[in-house]
Amino acid sequence: MNLLDVTAPTGFDIRLRDFVRAQSPHTTACVVRRNQSAYSSGGQDRNVYFLESGQIKTVMFSRSGKECLLRLHTPGEIFGELCSLGGIREESAIAMRDSVVHRMSYEHFLSSITAAGMVDDFISHLTRRLAEQQQSITHLVTVDSEQRLGEILLDLARKLGRGNGRRPHIAERITHEELAGMVGTTRSRVGHFLKGFRDRGLIDVTPDSHLIIDRRRLAAYLESRCA
Repeated sequence: MNLLDVTAPTGFDIRLRDFVRAQSPHTTACVVRRNQSAYSSGGQDRNVYFLESGQIKTVMFSRSGKECLLRLHTPGEIFGELCSLGGIREESAIAMRDSVVHRMSYEHFLSSITAAGMVDDFISHLTRRLAEQQQSITHLVTVDSEQRLGEILLDLARKLGRGNGRRPHIAERITHEELAGMVGTTRSRVGHFLKGFRDRGLIDVTPDSHLIIDRRRLAAYLESRCA
């Protein structure tokens, strides 16, 4: 597995994003405050969402309340499209920052992509998204916390990175507590792993507390641990 390309957007992802943007007259815009939910597990919600600004994470919770991060969504992405499977929501979509989202009914979304000839592409998109969620859930059980943290940092660097392509800095300040919630471990464990990454030269911290990720070295380190 090439950890640098795990979440790279496909051509259809970009076309789908542009398509949803063009549907703005048929959407409802709303602000989701930090730590609030756009929708929650167990709810009946038949809407597709487009993230205009902010950050949204989709998560599932175990019976004990342990959080499993499924995906991080950044501006320009859609989320909630698994409502197409029907039934109740199995995941929650929670804002990590105050976020502006646009909500579109699935019925309108489906009729629009049908008219645009995009149904087959959308089915492929759903298949990839389900595979990603299955991998995330499997990782929570089979992959240790250090590995999960490293993969999350690579994903954050790809989505939020600025500057040098090989050593981007994450534009948002991500707290240890937030990283702990993404990984499903404690804040102290996250601090321990980050120190180890820094000692190995895999990450660094700017004077204003932004993380710098050496994408290739971190990916190589994680892949060596899987060997």
